[in-house]
Amino acid sequence: MLPSDLDRYSTPSRPSISPDGSHIAFTVSRMDLEEDRYDNVVWMWDRSRGARPFTSGPGDVAPTWSPDGSQLAFLRSDDGPPQVAVIDLDGGEARIVTDAPKGVRGVQWHPDGERLVVHWVEWEESWAGLDDEERARVPRRVSHVPYRFDTLGWVHTDRHRIALVPTAGGDPEFLTDPLRSIMSPKVTPAGDAVVFLSDLREGLSDMRRAVHRAEADGSGTSEIGPLGSWGSVTVAPDGTVLATGFPDPIPWPSSQTLWRLVDGSWEEVSPGFDRSLVLVFGIPLVPQATSNGAVSVIEDAGKVGLIRIDDDGGVTHLVDGDRAVTGFSATPDGSTVALTISDDTHPGDLWLLGEAGLEQLTTLDPDPLPFVGGTHFTVDGPGGPIDAWMFLPSGDEQVPLLLNIHGGPASQYGFGFFDEFQVYAAAGYGVVACNPRGSSGRGTEWMRSVVGDGWGTNDLEDLRLVVDAALAREPRLDAERMGVMGGSYGGFMTGWILGHEDRWMSAVVERALLSFTSFAGTSDIGHTFGRYYLGEEMPDGYEFLWEKSPQRLSDKVVTPTLIIHSEGDWRCPIEQAEQFLMQLLRNGTPVEMLRFPDESHELSRSGKPKHRKERFEAILDWHGRHLA
Repeated sequence: MLPSDLDRYSTPSRPSISPDGSHIAFTVSRMDLEEDRYDNVVWMWDRSRGARPFTSGPGDVAPTWSPDGSQLAFLRSDDGPPQVAVIDLDGGEARIVTDAPKGVRGVQWHPDGERLVVHWVEWEESWAGLDDEERARVPRRVSHVPYRFDTLGWVHTDRHRIALVPTAGGDPEFLTDPLRSIMSPKVTPAGDAVVFLSDLREGLSDMRRAVHRAEADGSGTSEIGPLGSWGSVTVAPDGTVLATGFPDPIPWPSSQTLWRLVDGSWEEVSPGFDRSLVLVFGIPLVPQATSNGAVSVIEDAGKVGLIRIDDDGGVTHLVDGDRAVTGFSATPDGSTVALTISDDTHPGDLWLLGEAGLEQLTTLDPDPLPFVGGTHFTVDGPGGPIDAWMFLPSGDEQVPLLLNIHGGPASQYGFGFFDEFQVYAAAGYGVVACNPRGSSGRGTEWMRSVVGDGWGTNDLEDLRLVVDAALAREPRLDAERMGVMGGSYGGFMTGWILGHEDRWMSAVVERALLSFTSFAGTSDIGHTFGRYYLGEEMPDGYEFLWEKSPQRLSDKVVTPTLIIHSEGDWRCPIEQAEQFLMQLLRNGTPVEMLRFPDESHELSRSGKPKHRKERFEAILDWHGRHLA
């Protein structure tokens, strides 16, 4: 796979199965390098006609079915923010039914089938009457954090509401006042209310949220579940409120599990089941409540499977194996599930889990690129087995070792498709990747082993063990030509490694956290991240935060280093990269910085297609200069 091949494969996501299980709507995304855009189209599958494009695109995503299965609602982005479109199953033209000033974040059907429950976003009152030129000119008055957020930009001027919108179009009926934040709204089965997550406190938010209920008759909202580290909320068919995450005082990082709200308090649905049930690949994957329990993805040692959690806490594995579930949707009774699934050599296809078992429904790319398969192995470490993967180019000659380090750190590499590994292996590198302590996929203790003194020590030890094991396992890997790279936390760890050892010949530090002390005041999550992982915050924790910062060691870096950063990255602001660049220049270390305009922290996953191609080309050029 070459950087120019980024537009030669399709990626399916967001499957939505009709109530009777006869049809599946899903999104298919494909890059268009020439037009520098993503073509997103809603496809339709049924048994008689197979899968085919159903909407025109190029900005159609997130389909959802009406209760009787006769209509489909989805989000459409043309030249403006996304709005809700509705189309009949029989086809015809889609009709836009919302005009939210800042767009719609999500849509679902009210049980009456005549209205839509819409997550509506508008301007804060003082900004609402301004034109675009004036909004770009006026100063911003900030009194609350976060006031900007990665991928979303400036959020202090956003106001969120829950609205009921007629499916035929018409004025919205607002169920809430304008709020600073709303997450994961879900209508109750009876249609009498919408539950959602929000933090209504003033000042410095610590990212916790409470569960609120907005009455469908417009009579107001109330808090029904206390503050906690909640990632999503849903409602079971019997009206029970369920949430994923964890209540206080359990700190992040921890496995995000399923909880039930009982008389205003939380109880865990499946105590002792220590695996995360929430994934984010740009698209949150959260549990779905059905009449026979809850269906959920599960991270487990690099795999992403599908499970059912019964009301009594029993867990049944529905889909397992060396693959990654990237989306799912179950019928109301849970008997049939539509899924999108990828593996290391397949970007994804649509599958069906039903009476006949697991069945592949599509082959979206009938003439696939010659993707390279990976080899999974484990390495014994002080904390337990470390999952690792190796991707080798064809042939039998020696090749440079290229260590890739993932972000998070509470995320995982695994058995799903990853374009990074394909591009580097095709370019002639022996790619090595792993899930050291701090990663997800092996439970809370594994994730929390990097908290405090373990940060930068336990994870570094595991990475070193995996590199040594890979060299011993594969004679084609050249120990004299080794490169290291990573983004976000992976960028932190790359900078950290470079400050501790000089055995690397090439490095790429990307969108990295490099100085905890400045990160605490500039990142959208900086005011909580240091406390969660290091147990310290500014100003009292300055010394420990600085001790754990790669910038402190940057005067020791001698490895030729390419620094890649996005100018609109609010997760790891570009000042992090600028500080690192300045010190490497002082050192006389070979260094270059590549700055991408109008991109966020998510450049490598959802940035503009041309930028993604140019990023790959720059990385290959850099490693080619120093690892040849």
